Amino acid sequence: MVQTFQAKNITIRDLIDKFSLQFVEDLQFFREWQENLPDLTDLEKQLLDKVKAGYINLLNYPPVLENVVKMSMLDPILFIGDFYLAPFHVKAEQSVSIAEEDEGVIITGSLDVLVLKDQFWVMVIESKKFDFSIEAGRAQILAYMLANPHPEKPSYGMITTGGSFIFLKLIKGERPQYSLSKTFVTLNPGNELYDVLRILKRLCETVA
Repeated sequence: MVQTFQAKNITIRDLIDKFSLQFVEDLQFFREWQENLPDLTDLEKQLLDKVKAGYINLLNYPPVLENVVKMSMLDPILFIGDFYLAPFHVKAEQSVSIAEEDEGVIITGSLDVLVLKDQFWVMVIESKKFDFSIEAGRAQILAYMLANPHPEKPSYGMITTGGSFIFLKLIKGERPQYSLSKTFVTLNPGNELYDVLRILKRLCETVA
């Protein structure tokens, strides 16, 4: 009998048991977020400073819900990075499924935002409610990334709560392996949104 799961209910344990998913801690596995990052223009930095200031202002008027995080944080970053311009395009609430033939497992769910380039998955971006931690979205976004219809290429993802950002890399292969970047925190001194945008641009260059 085929088993069906909602991606929102899936756990890391499920992905390990059903798909042999393996977490890789070796920093060499995911170098793309660490090196050869592009520079930002002064205008990009000024706009990101405004995004951070807007986020700080939001915190003064709780609760900060998912749609507000998208509108005030995620959308501006994608706009500043030109991810709404060709050759990119953004699809919202795209339904994605994953199947494991031997076990007859199907995981279904919907993405918040999916950025594509030339029909390849460039980014899988999962926007969670403000009061969820990034960890709450890890299994969910990995389930979506496992459904990448182009397994010969790595998949990249980003989870954000607005207050924090983390990047993921998944290589399917014979046994799926994934790794995580460090966590970038909006309220840290300086502006770590600079790093977020630089990494987004770098990952897009990687799959060009």
